[in-house]
Amino acid sequence: MAKTAPRPTLRDVADHAGVSVISASRVMREAPNVSESLRVRVKVAATALGYTPNRIAGSLRGQSSDLIAVIVPSMSNNVFPDILDGIDAAFQGSSLRTVLGMSRYDMAEEEAILRDLLSWNPSGVIISGLEHSAGASEILSGLQCPVIEVMDSDGEPIDTSVGFSMSSAGHIMADHFVERGYRRIGYVGAWGERPARSRKRRLAFEARLAENGLSLVDHQIEDAQSSFATGAAGLTTLMSRSPNIDAVFFANDDLALGAMMHCHAHGIRVPNDLALAGFNGLDIRDGITPRLTTIRSPRAEIGARAGQIMLDRIGGRSDAERGRIDMPLSFLPGETT
Repeated sequence: MAKTAPRPTLRDVADHAGVSVISASRVMREAPNVSESLRVRVKVAATALGYTPNRIAGSLRGQSSDLIAVIVPSMSNNVFPDILDGIDAAFQGSSLRTVLGMSRYDMAEEEAILRDLLSWNPSGVIISGLEHSAGASEILSGLQCPVIEVMDSDGEPIDTSVGFSMSSAGHIMADHFVERGYRRIGYVGAWGERPARSRKRRLAFEARLAENGLSLVDHQIEDAQSSFATGAAGLTTLMSRSPNIDAVFFANDDLALGAMMHCHAHGIRVPNDLALAGFNGLDIRDGITPRLTTIRSPRAEIGARAGQIMLDRIGGRSDAERGRIDMPLSFLPGETT
């Protein structure tokens, strides 16, 4: 996508608000003794224009910094740390450094973090997912620096995306359950299913079951963040409503492993009484018996690929990758299905 729109200036904000540049500057600097009416006028104008103050303009006027803004939902499990590790590995030996923001799967928070990080005049943005708020999408579309969306390939990127197909993940697990002969199947998710990626997987999983003449018996989406405890709670609620389910697909391995511990504690045999499967292929599965059936997402590889593309783009390489880049998934059979 062409990126020709210049970043709005403080003068643009002042003109839009109908005030002087000095007044607009005092508002944006959070200076004291600013009237509430002036503050509101300038903040509304800044939001309408997508303006963010450049905190390092004094030393880098008109230039980008060596910072790359990276925005991810969470660092509570190994999914996004692995992506950060991949990015960092790609940047080794270069002058690029990451500055990190966490959105907690909240689009409004993601937009606010994006505005804040852009005030450091980064050379590029790496952000998770393809779905953003209208304001964030407008800002990202107008940036003149590279924008790389990571983790998802089911959709059109604003600039470049490096990810994998959520639909394929749902199909892979549905096919496995069908082949193993399970017929009363449930699903457990977390985070209020605010991440569009997990919702895409669930819907694809349901659709593939339907193609095989099956329906998803029940699903439970916990509002809490993903964790062992959340997985156990989700399974408990699911089974209280649908005690006859024979298999459950979890939005990620954290949830599935927490559910497995719950089963061990309550005499539910896995997989004899209940089959469990997760997603992401976290290394912890190798130390727990029975080993979890899951799908490995190429997280470190995604980070490394995104980091290399960022380096190539900033370096002006004519062969730098662009567009949608689809990374392969790996099915990891275990003893839980």
